[in-house]
Amino acid sequence: MCHACVIESVKSNMLSRRALFGAAAGSAALAMGAVSARPALAQSSGRVIDLTHAWDGDFPTFDGLPGITYEPDKLLERDGYQLWKLTIFEHSGTHIDAPLHFSEDGASVDELDPAGLVCPLCVIDIAARAAEDPNATVLPEDVEAWIGAHGQIPAGALVAMHSGWAAKLGDPSYRVDADGAFAFPGFSQPATDLLAEMGVAGIGVDTLSLDPGNSADFAVHNSWLPGGRYGIENLAGLDRVPGAGATAFVGAPTHKRGTGGPARILAVV
Repeated sequence: MCHACVIESVKSNMLSRRALFGAAAGSAALAMGAVSARPALAQSSGRVIDLTHAWDGDFPTFDGLPGITYEPDKLLERDGYQLWKLTIFEHSGTHIDAPLHFSEDGASVDELDPAGLVCPLCVIDIAARAAEDPNATVLPEDVEAWIGAHGQIPAGALVAMHSGWAAKLGDPSYRVDADGAFAFPGFSQPATDLLAEMGVAGIGVDTLSLDPGNSADFAVHNSWLPGGRYGIENLAGLDRVPGAGATAFVGAPTHKRGTGGPARILAVV
């Protein structure tokens, strides 16, 4: 399929009926990913790498507000056990974006096919370029270079960007530049259009957003998610995962009507 056709198809998915069709196609891709994950698991060493940041109210968020707050509800000395009342924003910490996040009738996080949350993990490394350009993006050439080095990207895979940004966590530069403007790497829409054509189920980043910090239109969010696919933001530990050969386990939450939510992401190598 030509790139122009893919782009036109993505635009069409923003319409209600086409979005439903895209969700069904996405579910099929997720199912294929579950099948292709099994051989990788059979060949793995069983070593587990946590790709999830520990998270509290100080963790950076897109809007700058605390993503989680704690209120004691039960105290050990008073009640005999301990319990927190939590107030959580869905899109904080290491978290998943469901199709519903950027579409009116896309799948909510509880509706994602669980078989598609166990999938081959493909890591595209742009850390060298991101060190020079804080708004660097994954380009189609990066996808093609990965294929040249590792072979075809499996349908149903999770493709993650390693920009080295996770090492900045705790410093303001994780979120903004010296002038206070958003600045962090992400995917380019031409790259995600190409990945959609390949039947990829999800994309992930080690930054605050699937789109780069200087994006003015959330082009990747608006094209990727309504097609029935998911995204993961604020990944950790991608420097410890090989470019190919690992299997990802996406521990997505299951609250109804959820546009996403904090997730535990593990890789088995």
